Amino acid sequence: MNTVERLRTVPLFSELPYQDLERLCVGVEEVNLTAGTLLFAEGDHGDRAFVVLEGQIEVVKTTVGGEVLLAVQSEGVVGEMALLEDAPRNASVRARSDVTLLAIPKERLDELIDSSPSASRAFFEVMLHRWRDTQANLQQSERMAQLGTLTAGLAHELNNPAAAVNRSAGQMIEAMMRFGDARAAVSLDLGEGSLPLLEELLESIRERRGRGSSLSALDRADLEDDIEAWLADHHVDRSWELAAGLLEAGVTLDQLSDLADHVEDAKLPGVVGLIFAAQEQLSLVHQIEEGTRRMSAIVKALKSYAYLDQAPVQNVDVTAGLDDTLMLLEHKTRDVEVRREYADDLPRIEALGGELNQVWTNLIDNALYALAESNTNNGRLIVRVARFESGVGVEIEDNGPGIPEDIQSRIFDSFFTTKPPGSGTGLGLDISRNIVIHHHGGNLTVDSQPGRTLFRVELPPRLPGGPSAPDGETPA
Repeated sequence: MNTVERLRTVPLFSELPYQDLERLCVGVEEVNLTAGTLLFAEGDHGDRAFVVLEGQIEVVKTTVGGEVLLAVQSEGVVGEMALLEDAPRNASVRARSDVTLLAIPKERLDELIDSSPSASRAFFEVMLHRWRDTQANLQQSERMAQLGTLTAGLAHELNNPAAAVNRSAGQMIEAMMRFGDARAAVSLDLGEGSLPLLEELLESIRERRGRGSSLSALDRADLEDDIEAWLADHHVDRSWELAAGLLEAGVTLDQLSDLADHVEDAKLPGVVGLIFAAQEQLSLVHQIEEGTRRMSAIVKALKSYAYLDQAPVQNVDVTAGLDDTLMLLEHKTRDVEVRREYADDLPRIEALGGELNQVWTNLIDNALYALAESNTNNGRLIVRVARFESGVGVEIEDNGPGIPEDIQSRIFDSFFTTKPPGSGTGLGLDISRNIVIHHHGGNLTVDSQPGRTLFRVELPPRLPGGPSAPDGETPA
């Protein structure tokens, strides 16, 4: 069987005139691969298309969550999209079994399409079908990758307060024992005249729990030195260790002097030790409170972000969704200045809350990625919300390197990405644009130059063609 006859067995070429196939066969080479061999990799320059004659190949794309199997082919053409678009390969292809292929040079393929309307039509139908299948597979993968990113961030965010609570709870047992022993010893030693003064001091420490000091670092160091010196003068052991705790408790030199006036010198170290033990115990309680508060806030933000137990269509507070997204991505903003510029009296809008949060995640995550990859000094992210006609306008701005002007017109195209293979599918902005424009009747635009990139989302007050509902009520 000659090359023309072999091509006729392929559905894409079966209806082409014999003369077209003869021209196509000029320069065609046979390629044989063993199972597992890579034919070409994602991101490679495309100079040939391949026709599968025998065996199977698999088409895979690298995403954040790993490889996604897009297709398994035992016939047909592969690799032609990169040639027709004059773009890098958007997926990798390797032999699933021992395979025989025909390699068609780009020049022959271009010549055939330019001269044959039937060939152009056949290639268009194949590309459209493949594009739809690829997009459907990768959209699910993109959502799962985004879920994985949020899950990893949540695990990181929850781990810190959980570890702090666990650590403080473990230390609390010993702290309670020390406080109990010190309290029992002091109560036996002190007379009735001194106890009220001590109780008052301990109560003031309890009331101060969790309040940060307003002192500057220099003033704090000076006061700590003064307290340490006072303790040393009054023969209190471990004065250097106790001074910091007493200062944290808000105990002043005047209070210590007043206490010394009412307590015998021999009993003063025990009283100071009790005050220190009380501060230590209350400090651990505060750490536990803060840790549990932080965990509760993260869980609340997650429930709000996902709109759990709520109907898909909501009257949405856009700023709440942005705040939830920023909290869930907080692990990525450690070295970035985040500014929130929200206008007052913003209206609620009828929207698909979960989908809008997916848009905010894509836009904010992209901005943070650009800042991280460029190692921008003093990275800044601005989240701005203002009224837009009767709806809401949201702007996500960063001071990163910007998007090159020659690709700005392509950033909303499916599968177009500037990230390396494995860092993105190129569907984040495509999905975001679809949600904003087609699902909400809004608009998504970009304005970028070196040092400033701004994505603007304009959202109307109501969903297109959807039911309306009074403010504060959920549409049916």
